[in-house]
Amino acid sequence: MPVELAYSCRSVSTFTAQLTAHPTRLNLAATAASSPEQTILVIYTGGTVGMAYNKSGELVPMNFDQIRRKMPELHQLNMQVDVLNLGPPIDSSNITVADWLALAALIRDNYARYDGFVVLHGTDTMAYSAAALSFLLENLGKAVVFTGAQVPVGRIRTDARRNLVTALEMAAARHPMADTVRVPEVCVFFNELLIRGNRAKKVESQQYNAFRSENYPPLGRAGIELEFNDRQIRPLPSAPLHVHSHLDDRVTIVRLFPGLTERILRAQLEVNDLRGAVLETYGSGNAPTAPWFLQCLREAADRGVYLLNVSQCEEGRVLQGRYETSAHLSGLGILGGDDITVEAAVTKLMFVLGLNQSPEVTRRLITQDLRGEITLI
Repeated sequence: MPVELAYSCRSVSTFTAQLTAHPTRLNLAATAASSPEQTILVIYTGGTVGMAYNKSGELVPMNFDQIRRKMPELHQLNMQVDVLNLGPPIDSSNITVADWLALAALIRDNYARYDGFVVLHGTDTMAYSAAALSFLLENLGKAVVFTGAQVPVGRIRTDARRNLVTALEMAAARHPMADTVRVPEVCVFFNELLIRGNRAKKVESQQYNAFRSENYPPLGRAGIELEFNDRQIRPLPSAPLHVHSHLDDRVTIVRLFPGLTERILRAQLEVNDLRGAVLETYGSGNAPTAPWFLQCLREAADRGVYLLNVSQCEEGRVLQGRYETSAHLSGLGILGGDDITVEAAVTKLMFVLGLNQSPEVTRRLITQDLRGEITLI
């Protein structure tokens, strides 16, 4: 069934009550007499970035009341930072569709209060969450920057301090010529790169450069100075923010591999009430031509399942029909995913299917560039 905010165990009313009653406010004004230039809401969902070592040497969630002591460099930022801890931290492996909807609703309800938002999140599913929020937050006119860490803040060589401080600066950045929001997008900042949220992919688990955007240039870099690629950043919207509250989780991902059998494929595509499937195909969108394989796809399409063709390759794009092994897919009604990532593809399917539009409109929206997630050629 479609997931709606009303069914979330983390309801927006709970979030709003926590924000009102128990925010941690850090006035990081340059001097005691000065006023902060920007106000940023930091939302801590969980993950290594918010962990610290206790006296027993165990990793435990950090008490954000002590963040000044853990991160003295924050005193150099001239901004007001409100930190919201959403209760028990969530390991990013346990993030759910309901959590995405609740995060979107929290930003909606506090949109007018803050100049930007930073979401502290575990790295394993950060790309999925950032992609989902990019679709839910239509006409976003402020920065929502996801960040995290590979090493806890309590370690000497942690990347948590740098990532958090820079994410705050990115979220608060203004365009020097127009005094407007510099990056009105959902983004991921990690190590040195600011990446569009629905273009991000985690590619490394042991090094600091954990995220890359293979098919789209970074929106910014953090070197000695913050650098922004303004031509790649989406323009400020002319319409007001519209936050969607429905995602349809009746989707799956089917990754092709030599040796995939009809029995296994049918088990995936014949799930009761399935509405969409991301097909991870070979190369530029190629797939087997075996009769049983094509028949499985044809039957799924006839049942109303939307099939989106996405390449297993990290770089490049689907060119459905370029080779004989992909030409037959178009005849089955399978939609080409161009250069979309798997993370963006599955969350986009959830979003579009949650709109409950006609089949014609649904197919058009799936293949349309909605939030900069694909490059149409």
